[in-house]
Amino acid sequence: MKQIQIFLKRPTAIILLLSMVAAMGCKDNASAVQTSETTTDPGYKLVKLQHASVSQVLKLPAQLAAYEEVSIFPKVNGFVKQVWVDVGSHVKKGQVLMNLEAPELEQAAVQAKEKYARATLDYAISKENYERLRQASLTPGAISPMGLASAKAKADADSTLCNAERANWDMERAILDYLKVSAPFDGVISERNVHPGALVSVAGKDKPMLDLRQTERLRLQVDVPENLASGLQDMDTVSFYLSAFPGKKMTGRVKRRSGVVNIQYRSERVELDIDNHDGRLAPGMYADVLFQSKGNPAAFAVPKAAVITSTERKYVLLVRNGKTVKVDVATGNETPGSIEITGDIEPGDELVVGAGDEMKEGVTVK
Repeated sequence: MKQIQIFLKRPTAIILLLSMVAAMGCKDNASAVQTSETTTDPGYKLVKLQHASVSQVLKLPAQLAAYEEVSIFPKVNGFVKQVWVDVGSHVKKGQVLMNLEAPELEQAAVQAKEKYARATLDYAISKENYERLRQASLTPGAISPMGLASAKAKADADSTLCNAERANWDMERAILDYLKVSAPFDGVISERNVHPGALVSVAGKDKPMLDLRQTERLRLQVDVPENLASGLQDMDTVSFYLSAFPGKKMTGRVKRRSGVVNIQYRSERVELDIDNHDGRLAPGMYADVLFQSKGNPAAFAVPKAAVITSTERKYVLLVRNGKTVKVDVATGNETPGSIEITGDIEPGDELVVGAGDEMKEGVTVK
C-alpha cells in the first residue's frame, strides 16, 4: 500500500496512468462504432420482376359415382307379386325385375276392351247402313237427302266413338304394363326394399322398391378451382389414387364440365369417365386427383416472402423513385418457395423481399 501511495505522488506516474485510461476509452469507442455499423443491415433484399409462371401439382378430393343411377318406384298402386332380383344382381336392359298385381286395373282393361268391341260393331252397322242408303239414293226419289245425311252423320259419330274406345283400351293396356317392372339399362341392383305381398303406392316416395346402378363405367366427380378449371380441355388425361388401392396410380380422361362456378367454393364440377369392366371399383370410393397446373405466363414469379397478407389486403412493396409503394396483388400457383402474382406491376419493377408489414410506404430504399 505504501508503494502505491509513493507511486501516485510522482508526477510522471500520474501522467502515465491517465494516458492508459484514455487509450482504453478510445478502444471502447472504436468497438462501439464498429458494432453499430454491423447492425445496419436492413434484413431485406431487392429483386427485379420478370414474367414467369409457377408450375404446381394440385391434389384434390374426388369421389366415384355410378355412370347411370335410378331409384325405381311404382307407377301404379298394387301388391308385389314376384321379385326376380336381389342386391348384387346383374341385370340387362329390358329384363323384368318384379311383377305387381292389381285386380281392379285388370278389370278396367277388360271393360275397356269390351267397350271398344261394341263400338266397333256399332260403327260397322252404321257404315253398312249408310253405304246401302247411298247406293239407293242413286235412284231418283228413292232416298230423301235428309235421310242420307242422317245416316252419314250416324256413321261418322260411331267412327269417332270407336276411335275413343280404342284409345281408352290402349291406355288401360299401357297401365297394365306398369305392373311389370323392367330395367331401364344394364346395371347392378344396389338396393331392395320390398318383398312379395307388400303393398306399394304411387304416393309413397320414402324408399324406392329397387335401386339400379350402372357400374361398368363410372364417373369420377371432382370440384376444380375456377383458375385451374379454365385451362382444362376435353379428353385431358388426369391421374388419381383411390384410398381402396393405396399407391396404385390410375388415369382417366376429362369428359364433362358443368360450365357453372360454385359461388360458395369458387370451383367447377368436372367429371372423368373411368372404365370398370373388371368390377374392381365401386361407386362411393374416395379418390385423390392430381392436376398439373402450368401457371399463368402473364404473371410474375416472386419469393413467397415478398407477398404480405393482412386482414384487409394482400400486397407487395415496390421501390419507385427510390421510395417504397404498396401495390395490391392477386396470387396464383405457389410452391414452397415461389408464388405467382398479378396486379399493377410491370417487368423491371424492383420488389422488396423480406421486409414484412412493419415497413411503411414512402421509406427511402437505396
